[in-house]
Amino acid sequence: MALHFSQEEFSNRKSKVLNSMKEQNLDALLMFRQESMYWLTGYDTFGYVFFQTLVLDKSGNIILLTRAPDLRQAQNTSNIENIRIWVDKDGSNPTDDLKVILNELNLKGKKLGIEYEAYGLTGRNALRLNKSLENYCSLEDKSDLITKIRVVKSKEEIIYVKKAAELADKALDEVWKHAKAGVSESKILAEMNKVIFEGGGDYPANEFIIGSGKNALLCRYQAEKQILDNKDQLTVEWAGTYRHYHSAMFRTIPIGKADPKHYEMHKACVEALKNCESKLKPGNKVGEVFDIHAKTFDDLGFKDARMNACGYSLGNTFSPNWMDWPMLYAKNPYVIQPGNVFFMHMILMDSKNQLAMNLGETYLVTENGNERLGKQKLDLVIL
Repeated sequence: MALHFSQEEFSNRKSKVLNSMKEQNLDALLMFRQESMYWLTGYDTFGYVFFQTLVLDKSGNIILLTRAPDLRQAQNTSNIENIRIWVDKDGSNPTDDLKVILNELNLKGKKLGIEYEAYGLTGRNALRLNKSLENYCSLEDKSDLITKIRVVKSKEEIIYVKKAAELADKALDEVWKHAKAGVSESKILAEMNKVIFEGGGDYPANEFIIGSGKNALLCRYQAEKQILDNKDQLTVEWAGTYRHYHSAMFRTIPIGKADPKHYEMHKACVEALKNCESKLKPGNKVGEVFDIHAKTFDDLGFKDARMNACGYSLGNTFSPNWMDWPMLYAKNPYVIQPGNVFFMHMILMDSKNQLAMNLGETYLVTENGNERLGKQKLDLVIL
C-alpha cells in the first residue's frame, strides 16, 4: 500500500475523530469529503465525483462504499480493509447499499453525522440519502467535524507542506525566466507545471490562475491564453502541491514597463502583508488578520480595489479547489493555533484604470508567531 503517513499517525487521527464523535454523541459518521477519507485512511481517488461514502462507527469500524473502479484504488492507497461495491445499472440507488451496511453495524434508530458540505455529495444524492434514511435514524450535519481536526497540521503533514512550498518557489523562478513580451501564457504555465511534476509534485486541487492585460484583474482561471505585449501586466496565482498538500503564492508582474500606479499598489500590498503577518499569531482570531488587511488598504486609499477576504487555510484538498477552512474574513471567530497553515493574499483590482497588483504567500503558524514558507523575494519584479 502506498501510504503516505505512518501507522501511528493514522491511529492518532482516528482516535481524535472517535473522541470528537463521542463528545457530539454520534453513533457513526458518514464521510463524503474526499479530504476526510484521504486524511483518515490514505484513500486517494477522484472517484468522489460519483456516490461513495466512508462509514466510521463509534466502535472504530470503517467500511467504504464505492464503485468497482475504486476497489483497487482503495486497496493500493489506503488502510481500509472492508470495501463494498455498489453496481452501476439503470435505476441503481447506492443509498440502498448503504442501508445494508448501516444495518450490519446496528445503526437503525441511532444518531448519524453526515458530511453534507462535500463536492462528492451532489444535491440529488443528498435527497436520495435523506429519503432512504427517513424514519430509519437521526441525521445531523457534521460537515466540519474532521475539517476542524485537520486544520492543525501534524509534524508529518508539515514536511509535505514545506515540500510543496519548495515546488511553488521553483515555479516562480520559471515565471521570472519565461515571462516577457511575445511569450504565450501557455508557455509560462507549461514551464511552471514542468518543474512541479519533475520535483515529485501533484496536480493542484484547482487550476493555476493566469491572465495578462485586462485578464490580470481576474481571480479565477479562464481558458483564454494571450501573448504578452511589450507593455503588459501578468497575474499568476499557483500552488506547489505535494501528496495533495498545498502551498500557494500570488504575484502580479509588470511586463516591459510598470505603470506608476503599479508601484503604489505594490507598496500597499507589501505593507498589508507585513501587517497581516503581525496578526497571524496563536491566540488571535482570524478575523483580526482580515481587519488589519482592510484597514491598511483603506487607509492607503484602496478600499474599492481590495477584496472582502484576504486568505484561507491550506492543507490536503482535492478538486475543485485548494481553499480549506477557515477563511480570513471579517469577524471570523476561529482562534489561530500552532500548526495552522494559511495562505494570505493581498489583492488589488483597480477596474477604473484596468490595473492589478497581487501578492500572496503561505505561512505556517508557530508557537510564537509564523514562518513564511516561500523563500522568494517580495520585490516588484518588472520583466
